[in-house]
Amino acid sequence: MKALDELTFDNRFALLGDVFSTQVLPEPIAEPRLVVASQSAMALLDLDPAQAELPIFAELFSGQKLWQDADPRAMVYSGHQFGSYNPRLGDGRGLLLGEVLNDAGEHWDLHLKGAGPTPYSRMGDGRAVLRSSIREFLASEALHALGIPTSRALCVVGSSTPVWRETRENAAMLLRLAQSHIRFGHFEYFYYTRQPEQQQLLIDHVLTLHYPECQDAEQPYLAMYRTIVERNAELIARWQAYGFCHGVMNTDNMSILGITFDFGPYAFLDDFDANFICNHSDDRGRYSYSNQVPIAHWNLSALAQALTPFIEVEALKETLELFLPLYKAHYLDLMRRRLGLTTAEDDDLALVETLLQRMQTGAVDYTLFFRKLGERPVEEALKVVRDDFIDLAGFDRWAEDYLARCQREPENANGRRERMHAVNPLYILRNYLAQRAIEAAEAGDYSEVRRLYQVLCTPFDEQVGMERYAERPPEWGKHLEISCSS
Repeated sequence: MKALDELTFDNRFALLGDVFSTQVLPEPIAEPRLVVASQSAMALLDLDPAQAELPIFAELFSGQKLWQDADPRAMVYSGHQFGSYNPRLGDGRGLLLGEVLNDAGEHWDLHLKGAGPTPYSRMGDGRAVLRSSIREFLASEALHALGIPTSRALCVVGSSTPVWRETRENAAMLLRLAQSHIRFGHFEYFYYTRQPEQQQLLIDHVLTLHYPECQDAEQPYLAMYRTIVERNAELIARWQAYGFCHGVMNTDNMSILGITFDFGPYAFLDDFDANFICNHSDDRGRYSYSNQVPIAHWNLSALAQALTPFIEVEALKETLELFLPLYKAHYLDLMRRRLGLTTAEDDDLALVETLLQRMQTGAVDYTLFFRKLGERPVEEALKVVRDDFIDLAGFDRWAEDYLARCQREPENANGRRERMHAVNPLYILRNYLAQRAIEAAEAGDYSEVRRLYQVLCTPFDEQVGMERYAERPPEWGKHLEISCSS
């Protein structure tokens, strides 16, 4: 394991030049203090966990100190925001400090969020507040533990630096890790500003460093786009299967790697609601839970448009048409597993859709239903979960079909509980749990943030003494208003 001063930097994105990013030094925050750190994220950099206890740790990730080999840069990009094109966005409060090469030969971007103003801050102060930093940290690590592709969060550092949003708050910084911070919006920026040479440099950069397996294809650029479509189909299937709502699926928030990226007003479903809107600012429901699939398809079409100078339009269209069937296949596979099914039958999608309709009518807790369904033998479990439904006759009809379906499974009943618990979490990042942790942290107590983080690291395993984290939320906890404000 390494110390912080032993990291090896290999800043490949910076080599693209000043057209792609602007050198900016982070602006320090006062009295830095570690709020929470992820040991598993530190391991990606081969960092010794004990490094988090040293003063230098908070100093580096609060902008007060900087590695000699770091090359902090604010990236420029554009994007479609709520369907409207914004010609120039960029890192308005974050900096790509550099790329660290670990002992396994992997490159990891160190991206410091809340590092102060940049040329792309758009009249903002370039700061992040404590609550939004904690929310992104928890979401990043919770999604990773669930097996959902995501950027990672190494740590949150708090401070006494004041910032003003709706009220006075304290600034914080979050260190985010990803193997690339390139977004759909990067390609859109160079396409719409008519810089084909720079756009080709960007495409070749992504192809060579992140999709090397596509280089030997007959049409490498098309092969790369197809892989991006495939990765996003699986990503969105996992979001939908686990009830995750991103909230701001703008093209500048879509990673070229097909990972969950840029957390804002996200939420996991409490009661199942296909029309759930987690972003208080999304008054038209563009990014509702049920719209995430068509919006992902729309975003991929925006990326395809930006690639038209280099890939034939018909080939792009044909590739884009793969998204929906790939999504459906991944989603159905995940939902079969959540229902304890190991084989495939033609009517399985109807079984899933009918269940969700019954859950919607009865406002059934999405996470706890699947956990309880796997807790006991099928007949007993159905009796237990039945109490959560309002339309009992409708549930009974579904339960009869589900029971018959389970009886056609070749697997023996003894493995059912273990199999279902391995894919159905007991603990999920509910908004009210995050809110309680944030309120404690804002009062100077970081113990609840750290405890919640540890619980979410092993969401499928029952943890002694942590029963309250698996409870159904109180009514007030289901109606918290989360906006993009950070």
